[in-house]
Amino acid sequence: MNIKAEIKRQMDIIARGTVDLISREELEKKLERSLVEGVPLRVKAGFDPTAPDLHLGHTVLMQKMRHFQDLGHQVIFLIGDFTGMIGDPTGRSETRKALTVEQIRANAATYQQQTFRILDPDRTEISFNSTWMKEMSAEGLIEVAARYSVARMLERDDFRKRYAEQRPISIHEFLYPLVQGYDSVALRADVELGGTDQKFNLLVGRDLQRDFGQEPQIVITMPLLEGTDGVQKMSKSFGNYIGVTESPGEIYGKVMSISDNLMVRYYELLSSISVEELRELGTAIDEGRTHPMDAKRALAREIVSRYYESAAAREAEDQFTRRFSERRPLEELAGDESIPAFEMEGGGDMPLFKVLQEAGVTKSSSEAIRLIKAGAVRIKDEKIMDTQFIVTPETGVIKAGKKFIRIVKK
Repeated sequence: MNIKAEIKRQMDIIARGTVDLISREELEKKLERSLVEGVPLRVKAGFDPTAPDLHLGHTVLMQKMRHFQDLGHQVIFLIGDFTGMIGDPTGRSETRKALTVEQIRANAATYQQQTFRILDPDRTEISFNSTWMKEMSAEGLIEVAARYSVARMLERDDFRKRYAEQRPISIHEFLYPLVQGYDSVALRADVELGGTDQKFNLLVGRDLQRDFGQEPQIVITMPLLEGTDGVQKMSKSFGNYIGVTESPGEIYGKVMSISDNLMVRYYELLSSISVEELRELGTAIDEGRTHPMDAKRALAREIVSRYYESAAAREAEDQFTRRFSERRPLEELAGDESIPAFEMEGGGDMPLFKVLQEAGVTKSSSEAIRLIKAGAVRIKDEKIMDTQFIVTPETGVIKAGKKFIRIVKK
């Protein structure tokens, strides 16, 4: 084996789509040692079970974990059942409400079920950070806390902003990055993956590993995947998510609803096509040899096939095609699962402009109002121009411009 060539091959795959890689030189040395000694790297990524289902935003990290597995390395899917009880303060303007033990356990159970839709079970180690944190004494926690200063903690953007605005910061929130960092010590991680919003926490892991006499882990951050609205990061809170447990039709339809520009980003972060194939696809689209809609269909098929079967992907595509080719009345589309569903909060009523915004059809309420006034919104095949029109759980399908959403009861 040509060691140098293999290191370059692995680095090309690992670096794809990444934002930070701290540091390339250290990773190359770890890869060289791994190849020479035949010992796979230990690659860690943590997921707090704050909601019962994973969405495609979560799978950006999991896809990178799969890249490491395909290169022969061992990944650690760390479920933060202990940190979940603290509540990650990252990006928060106020203290996050902690989940109960029962909620954590229920959500963690669903994570385990969904993990192996992407990861190879033979190269995946599932760990819970409560395993070592519940065994840690108060003395041990004080020892870990003594290794970091308040000044260092206030270097975090969210903490610094809250401190400057005199918003409360609870002492237990400082424990979150410390515990996440100590997880790397407990697991002896060679590499830790996280979103760009987790960079500070991942670097804490490097610092603590040094303090505990370990070789510091490599930090790799991945971009936060934008949701279907193309603006906010994918989140159930914003209603712009594509859940991995949604039906094939819903996944296919939501992927088809994204913009052409966002499609290229989804390919880079979610598709399993090679770097060369991705580069050729971009060139073909730019030169007009491939239509963006055809590329989007291929991406939708790939994603649906990953979580179901290729037959389910074909059926979802046929369903999507029939909807547009036959131009069926909106009332007949209520059961079409390829149309993204919007759950009415509490089953109550909501103004139409707010529904369009929260469903990710428009980027703002003002844009939604402009769309309504322009006569571009239809319900039951009737043009709706009343900006105060009230949507109920029985409204059915709404067509706004070229987009469709299906109202369902929560």
